[in-house]
Amino acid sequence: MSLSRRALIKSGVAVGGGLAVAVWLTTERGKGSAELFAPNAYVRIPAKGPIRVVVGRVEMGQGTATAAAMLLAEELEVDPASLELELAGADRAYDNPSLGFQLTGGSSSTVTSWEPMRQAGATARELLKEVAARRWGVKRSELTAKLGVVSHPPSSRSAPYGELVGDAVNVTIHTPDLKAPKDFSVIGKPLPRLDAVEKTNGNAVFGIDVQVPGALVAVLVRSPVPGGTLKSLDDAAAKVMPGVKHVVKVPQGVAVVAQTYWHARQAANALVVEWDAGPLATFESAALRDTHRSLMQDASKRSRVRDDGKADDVLKAAEKTLSAEYFAPFLAHAPMEPQNATAHVTATRCEVWAPTQGPGLAKEVAARITGLPLEQVVIHQTFLGGGFGRRIGQDYVAEAVEVSKAIAAPVKVVWSREDDMRHSFYRPSATHALSAALEGGEVKAWRHHVCTQSVLLQVLEGFVGGLLPQLPAAVKQKAADMAKKVVPGRDSTSYEGADSVAYAVPNVAVDFTRHEPLVPTGFWRSVGHSHTAFATESFIDECAWALGKDPLALRRALLTKHPRHLATLERVAEASGWSTPPPDGRARGVAVHESFGSVVAAVVEASVAEDTIRVHRVVMAVDCGRVVNPDVVRAQLEGGAIFGLSAALKQQVTFREGRVQQSNFHDFAPLRLHESPRIETHVLPSDASPTGIGEPGVPVMAPALANAVYALTKRRLRALPLSLSEAT
Repeated sequence: MSLSRRALIKSGVAVGGGLAVAVWLTTERGKGSAELFAPNAYVRIPAKGPIRVVVGRVEMGQGTATAAAMLLAEELEVDPASLELELAGADRAYDNPSLGFQLTGGSSSTVTSWEPMRQAGATARELLKEVAARRWGVKRSELTAKLGVVSHPPSSRSAPYGELVGDAVNVTIHTPDLKAPKDFSVIGKPLPRLDAVEKTNGNAVFGIDVQVPGALVAVLVRSPVPGGTLKSLDDAAAKVMPGVKHVVKVPQGVAVVAQTYWHARQAANALVVEWDAGPLATFESAALRDTHRSLMQDASKRSRVRDDGKADDVLKAAEKTLSAEYFAPFLAHAPMEPQNATAHVTATRCEVWAPTQGPGLAKEVAARITGLPLEQVVIHQTFLGGGFGRRIGQDYVAEAVEVSKAIAAPVKVVWSREDDMRHSFYRPSATHALSAALEGGEVKAWRHHVCTQSVLLQVLEGFVGGLLPQLPAAVKQKAADMAKKVVPGRDSTSYEGADSVAYAVPNVAVDFTRHEPLVPTGFWRSVGHSHTAFATESFIDECAWALGKDPLALRRALLTKHPRHLATLERVAEASGWSTPPPDGRARGVAVHESFGSVVAAVVEASVAEDTIRVHRVVMAVDCGRVVNPDVVRAQLEGGAIFGLSAALKQQVTFREGRVQQSNFHDFAPLRLHESPRIETHVLPSDASPTGIGEPGVPVMAPALANAVYALTKRRLRALPLSLSEAT
């Protein structure tokens, strides 16, 4: 969803003695002081010192801050490298317009900033030019702005922006037009990441780096089974250990509070805790696939989410059909920075410092726990050491607030890697059943059935709170309960990508069966696309081989009505040398998929030796609309490739008696440096508005690799992570 420039956030945020502009119809009015010009929520221009860009979406390594600065700088007419970054705290001025509350996710940062950030820069520029026009007694149309200086060429007069700030009070202009793309001087150009230096020299503040005077450190002991509750506690040994200040019970478990993390961790290990494991105590992930199969046979539990033509009838009458089943396991996010948050709760105020993807959600959580009005809760945003959707959940924030409230002192809650792996919100496991009718050398019908959990079910309560923060708690709870009855049965994040498959098959049916095994789930990078693309792109490959056709040629024939898909596929085919033989001992596989508005195609070149799969080369092409920073796009594709290949080859989360079996990177391993392929990226030119890029590189990796393995070995891999021991 893109914003109209008229919908530029009417924040009127007054910072310090700053100027505030609200968008009222087509008029922009300046207010300010001699010290600071703050024409909107996104830019701060002081009389002296660097201009600051306020980054309304969180920066978690995806390049949001740099993109925001570039969009602002384009219209403000400044060098983006000269801008200082300011991370926005929790404030409705920074609500994500596609969601209605403040959250970074869904590859939406640049999409939703495209017009607002440029309009913010244009408004600030024209207000300052109006100040100069009045001061010099000239028309604003005679003035130019460049590199932070307003000039009047006929009289050779000029003034830097800072000198004009003091006269900005009550200056009024009509809402300015934005530049035409042909006039862009910043957008579309490569620019080094503006946060790179401070992240390299150690100056960047991540959540784990926060230091609040007097803050203690807390380690929580949680139920090893999700949803379990405390049955008994013996904390005598822990309480007398060095550095320990408190041992307190909180809803999430038992918190040991000490002077340092090491003191807290050692004392936590000394606790003797007994848990009531709850309903998940008997859950075995090894049996989940059979459960899915059984549920998918029950027509009463099935929802049809796409129904084109008469797929069921055509399949029933077809002489030649093809069927296959695909399986995807639970997955953890495993960001490099484990979960953490710092909180200081007093009788009248709650402050939180956190690496969260949802500052607005964090504020709502803190207000609910403390009982304080929202205006007495402050969320300080930090850099995130990775997010991938994990930090949309606010459990770590809730823990910090609960512990600080209990001990009446500031505290930092720190998770270990093992905590992060075993107490997460996981990518749901999913089973896919597909069938096709193959007649006359064509795919005449396509039926796809998905069985998995609803991610939205688990986040609805928090999202409702974010949308309706001012409502009484009882009303919000009632709204959340109503949503839980309606939304999950047709949760599109569970089957997204399956219901929008682009291939021109005349008869298509897609069904969804929801199964809730009580495993906590959350948004994982590319969400439902992460498993639906594995199924759809593997199955179209199977159809090609069954029809005796080249896998790329069949895709090409079925995408004639989708020019973006076709162009992206053609680009990756050319760049990868698809029509030429691969090196000896290797084969190529292809996949193309649309997610978050972007189309990505990939060709993976792989080999197999002693049943070990090795990826040598990945070629990717993307159509993501107009590109703000090509370096960021390339980086996101490369990161998505490694992220997707790691999951495809190595990663899964398994449960035994309700307990997660993985604990660290030794048994939930990413690709190591020596295992990583050469990655080539190609960005298609486009005049369309930007689309998402943080997630679309992930879904194509698993199917392209599985298709390459089949081309080489004629062994079809239909379960993730890919293993030749389970080939069919």
